[in-house]
Amino acid sequence: MRALSLYAGPRARAQIERQGLQAADVATLAGAAGGPKGLILGALDRFIFGHWLTQSSQTVHLVGASIGAWRMATACLDDPVTAFLRLEHDYIRQHYELQPGEKRPSAATVSRLFGENLRAFYDGRIGEVLEHPRFRLHVVTAHGRQLLGREQRGRTAAGFLGAWLSNLVQRRALGAWLERVVFSTPGAALPFDSSDYPTRQFNLSAANFSAAVQASCSIPFVLQAVHDIAGAPTGAYWDGGLTDYHLHLNYAASAGSQGLVLYPHFQKAVVPGWLDKHLKWRHGSSAFLDNMLLLAPNPDWVKTLPNGKLPDRSDFVHYGPDLASRVRDWSAATAASVQMVDEFEQWLRQPDVKLLQTL
Repeated sequence: MRALSLYAGPRARAQIERQGLQAADVATLAGAAGGPKGLILGALDRFIFGHWLTQSSQTVHLVGASIGAWRMATACLDDPVTAFLRLEHDYIRQHYELQPGEKRPSAATVSRLFGENLRAFYDGRIGEVLEHPRFRLHVVTAHGRQLLGREQRGRTAAGFLGAWLSNLVQRRALGAWLERVVFSTPGAALPFDSSDYPTRQFNLSAANFSAAVQASCSIPFVLQAVHDIAGAPTGAYWDGGLTDYHLHLNYAASAGSQGLVLYPHFQKAVVPGWLDKHLKWRHGSSAFLDNMLLLAPNPDWVKTLPNGKLPDRSDFVHYGPDLASRVRDWSAATAASVQMVDEFEQWLRQPDVKLLQTL
């Protein structure tokens, strides 16, 4: 059974039909929010950043939200293969001890420990990310407005109810509650047109890097918001997946749209925002993705993994304190994902357009 499925927008398909796919064709890479699901992409990350892209020399923009931001920042480190192996190891083994009477760890505890681990991961290496000779990093966060401008229990719950109702009416209306704030490598233009949604861009720096990446990973009520990030407006910053769950961004209209967007993803659908997860009518493709090649695990192959699915956040509850079993099954899934790399390498050598499905 094939492990890898390939999906292409019309412009990407036409280009691949003409000339195949070379590393030099890639202008942008995207990394979605999705928590542990992103683990299934670790082997692809190691191949793409550690081997394949080294065959080219062009500037490449890396856009990430939540775990995708962590992955894309890791790609900017020296020796990305080793760095990705550490990310996989550390993520699989994250564990939060429950206090007496707790059914789940508090948001304060998770935020504190996650922040400590994140700072340790990039300790002394932020310069490698910000000064990478080729890669331009863009970390997507959601900046609160109105009731979501500051995190307070009742106020925040009411704010997210307002955000949910507004999003039901129109995705752009969500911008009244949460704006897209992107922290980028200094001087790097956004690799997508941002007129679809309220957006602001600020420079990444040594002073705000850790806070920006942690904010991009801060799922509401699971972690605390990150407040008052240096070099950006005051207020609360949450998981970038709230505004851009799967980074359904207008790449095709950007100034650099002549290049392709390569998207290692964990499914075919590129869902716009986290609040759109259950709004199936927003899960289709659009002209925004015309120049995208998306790589994803074959849904039938996924059924062969432990529990018949990708690792996901429900596993923290399913396994509870049984860390060893979760580590065993998540490790088995990531080991199996090497098959996707083997198939992608083979396809790159002989790009069979018959294997390209419509995105």
